[in-house]
Amino acid sequence: MRILISTAFISLDGVVEAPGGEPGYRNSGWTFKDVDFLPEAFEIKGREQREATAMLLGRVSYEAFSPVWPDMADFADYKVMPKYVVSTTLTEDALVPNWGETTILRSLDEVAALKETEGGPIIVHGSAALNQSLSDADLIDRYHLIVFPLLLGAGKRLFSATDKDTQKLKLVEHEAYANGLQKNVFDVLR
Repeated sequence: MRILISTAFISLDGVVEAPGGEPGYRNSGWTFKDVDFLPEAFEIKGREQREATAMLLGRVSYEAFSPVWPDMADFADYKVMPKYVVSTTLTEDALVPNWGETTILRSLDEVAALKETEGGPIIVHGSAALNQSLSDADLIDRYHLIVFPLLLGAGKRLFSATDKDTQKLKLVEHEAYANGLQKNVFDVLR
């Protein structure tokens, strides 16, 4: 069974919206504004590219990343790996031709079936709504979180507000950096 890893830049109050400067959010670009860049704080991002064997995205994140990431050297490893987009509305003709094999999944049941296939880890980038649905369906196995020492208030959150049973996590890797960032890697306990 493949493991599903959710990776996110997240504020201390749980916001994941527009970390890289995407338009339409008042605090857009919060990952690089007033935060000193320390390469060691982002080591896990390179490791994710080397270790993941597939990428899973929601439609909104696919539409944001697919015009940009295929031509970025920083994301070269992702170009060749299979991508899966969970969407009930995306059509095949909307897929970009220069980002490698991409498959549209229409339900969380199809995500669960993908996890049952042979292969290595599947990484989920962005995709706030998808992350919430995956978590609520108990499909996420690990979280890679880079926590920024910021309170952003309003914004899309990584975790849903669904009233559900406690989901226990085990901290398996962590580090704090001089710029205030924290790396927290959690396994989901079942």
